[in-house]
Amino acid sequence: MIKRLFFNYTLLAVVLICGIKSASAQGILVDARLQDYTIKLGDQTKLFLVVTQAAKAHVDFPKLGDTITSTVQIVSANKPDTVVDQKNKNMITITQAYIITSFDAGVHTMPAFNFITHGSIVKSNELTIQVQSVKIDTTKSIYDIKKPVIVTYTIVDWVHDHLVWIIGGLILIALIVGLIYYLRNKPKIEPVIKITKPVIPPHTIAIEKLKELQAKKLWQQDEVKLYYIELTDILREYLEQRYDVRTHEQTTDEILYSLKSCEIAADNRAELQRILTTADLVKFAKEKPTPVDNEAAIEKALAFVQKTQQTTQPKETEGGADGAV
Repeated sequence: MIKRLFFNYTLLAVVLICGIKSASAQGILVDARLQDYTIKLGDQTKLFLVVTQAAKAHVDFPKLGDTITSTVQIVSANKPDTVVDQKNKNMITITQAYIITSFDAGVHTMPAFNFITHGSIVKSNELTIQVQSVKIDTTKSIYDIKKPVIVTYTIVDWVHDHLVWIIGGLILIALIVGLIYYLRNKPKIEPVIKITKPVIPPHTIAIEKLKELQAKKLWQQDEVKLYYIELTDILREYLEQRYDVRTHEQTTDEILYSLKSCEIAADNRAELQRILTTADLVKFAKEKPTPVDNEAAIEKALAFVQKTQQTTQPKETEGGADGAV
């Protein structure tokens, strides 16, 4: 009795397990097809393994090596392609493509492919491919393989292949030549040598010129007018540099008026007026002073310059290499 019960329960368990596997395999469709069912010897075609399944289901594709049968070889395998069913989003179609070929003429049958899902095996359909042999015309002569064609490689071909490097090299050479030319012809900057020269005070210049005039002895040679012209020119130049007033092309009255605001003692101002007035009489009125007056005129001019000379010496100035002040 106990043995019979054990046998019944065991049989029931096997039936339930088979039923579960059968139910899990339901809803999964597999298919195998070829792109071309007839090919020539050595040509290639595509093998498609297609599975239509629920999106959450798991199906293992057949594991194929280098060959499917002894006469059909696999060249390469593509990555699986998954497409969602637009009418039922819960269903997907997975396609695995292989490139196959055959070098044996005839009709070759590929057995059904096994797909595994939840421990169950789902088989595809069988495939048959026909491989046609290449017809050979035995009436024609057999020729040897043609020799390689010799292609000449000219300088034009070389330039075309290296055009970028040639242009770049020419630009680089032009830049180097331009740089060398610029460096060779670049103007040299010579250092400026500063020469410091003392400024000669106006009274020193005037005294030297008055002494030179005295040494000429013009009035002794009956050149009285020229003597007074040079005398007044020396005094005008001294007044212009000493007091910074315009004296040239001005009359004696205009000069004295310009000196009105300058710090000149009254006796020195009067002495200057007498010298310039005497000179005007000689130049314009043709008056002839005595020899004593002529000699006294230059002495008074020297005395005026010495009395009105600037006590503070002017600053030294700097000149360039050419000595310009």
